[in-house]
Amino acid sequence: MDGIASDVAVGVKRGSDELLSGSLYNSPNSGMSSINGTSNGSDSKKLRVEDRMDAPPSRVLHIRKLPNEVTETEIIALGLPFGKVTNILTLKGKNQAFLELGTEEAAMTMVNYYTAVTPHVRNVPIYIQYSNHKELKTDNAGNQRAQAVLQAVSAVQSGGTPTSGSTASESALTPAPSPVLRIIIDNMFYPVTLDVLQQIFSKFGTVMKIITFTKNNQFQALLQYNDPVNAQQAKVALDGQNIYNACCTLRIDYSKLVNLNVKYNNDKSRDYTRPELPAGDGQPAVDPSVAAAFSKDSNSLLGKIPGALSPLSAAAAAAAAAGRVALSGHSGASGVLLASNLNEEMVTPQSLFTLFGVYGDVQRVKILYNKKDSALIQMADANQAQLAMSHLNGQKMYGKIIRVTMSKHQTVQLPREGLDDQGLTKDFTNSPLHRFKKPGSKNFQNIFPPSATLHLSNIPPDITEEDLRVLFSNSGGTVKAFKFFQDHKMALLQMTTVEEAIQALIDLHNYNMGDNHHLRVSFSKSTI
Repeated sequence: MDGIASDVAVGVKRGSDELLSGSLYNSPNSGMSSINGTSNGSDSKKLRVEDRMDAPPSRVLHIRKLPNEVTETEIIALGLPFGKVTNILTLKGKNQAFLELGTEEAAMTMVNYYTAVTPHVRNVPIYIQYSNHKELKTDNAGNQRAQAVLQAVSAVQSGGTPTSGSTASESALTPAPSPVLRIIIDNMFYPVTLDVLQQIFSKFGTVMKIITFTKNNQFQALLQYNDPVNAQQAKVALDGQNIYNACCTLRIDYSKLVNLNVKYNNDKSRDYTRPELPAGDGQPAVDPSVAAAFSKDSNSLLGKIPGALSPLSAAAAAAAAAGRVALSGHSGASGVLLASNLNEEMVTPQSLFTLFGVYGDVQRVKILYNKKDSALIQMADANQAQLAMSHLNGQKMYGKIIRVTMSKHQTVQLPREGLDDQGLTKDFTNSPLHRFKKPGSKNFQNIFPPSATLHLSNIPPDITEEDLRVLFSNSGGTVKAFKFFQDHKMALLQMTTVEEAIQALIDLHNYNMGDNHHLRVSFSKSTI
């Protein structure tokens, strides 16, 4: 009886009213005597109101309100970023678990961190607090599966391989072939910047280099650690996890490359070991002091991200690693963007509304009176602003590479009544052309980076391929390929360059094809 039972008994005292609901122990050493409700009632009440921070720190943590289908791996993943996990005990029927970390310091970091940011497992908020127990003495026979998982994870952490006979997953056991991971992000409804990746992956070791790129219209990255063991640990903990609630799923594999050659430090690639690298053409440079801070800080769990583009606080970005924090609620940024280096001869509030409207519902646009190559664009919220910025910064519009950054303004002011500002400010709040007004709209699933291939929909039945080729050629580009979908209401149309496709989208989205059929144009992830 000394194995699991006494551990539960002691571990649970800190767990207020959950584990043995109302039948708590009078003292940690009173064994099983009071399990049948003989415990002192006032003692019970006292424990119930105990706050998780009142307990003396312990390297054993009590986790409550876990979802029914939780796995040992997911529970262990909660502790991994903070240090070595040395033991686990799950109480399936009670939706609780005890997790033992290698040091009290690691446990304290974990509790402090999750006090600031509510941890989620499978989108369910859970509760973590110190246990009264100083260590877990589990009965291995009764806890075999958990021990096997733990053994596999520990082996990954220490770089060895677990003993044979372990039932843990194969992926955790094979030695890492490379320190470079290839990361693909599925369901990318919100932007993922290089800085967010650095913040998440640096919890598993020093990130040396990152290169991000778009391939097959999917955001991908190559990320290099200084040691293959770190790559293995990150892959085991993060593969299949969501960065933000219910989206931005990480798919992680080892790269065939063993070393990345980074030429530029900018928002697409970064070598943290060489802060002196140039920014390259048409990319914002990373401030040298920021680069230096990055190289020093890449091991810190919650170090503030210098100059981060993400609206997440650094702490939330770290928690986002295991898909435990939704993007909303942690955003300190406004929904206003500053677009600069615009072609002032060509740009209008309407053209900015149409282009930025691909990534969110544009509320207002103001081209600056004294600086007509710059404009403020107010999106419906900070998430949409972030999304538009990550997809449009560095793209070509009317022949110029545009810069898009977050603005310090909270809103775009409309001109005073009766004041003529030459049509530079426009309010689109009630526009019928917003793509994302309906909650759960399919448009949320079809947000892709600018691409040469456009997706056309709402095509009238009498319109031919030739009609559409002529229409899109008139926007100043060349149509390279075309394909109707089966029902002829939709089609894919490929321009020669991304710039031409951007131009065509600005000119022809909502184009009236006759009989009140307004053409809908968006970027596609497919190629023809």
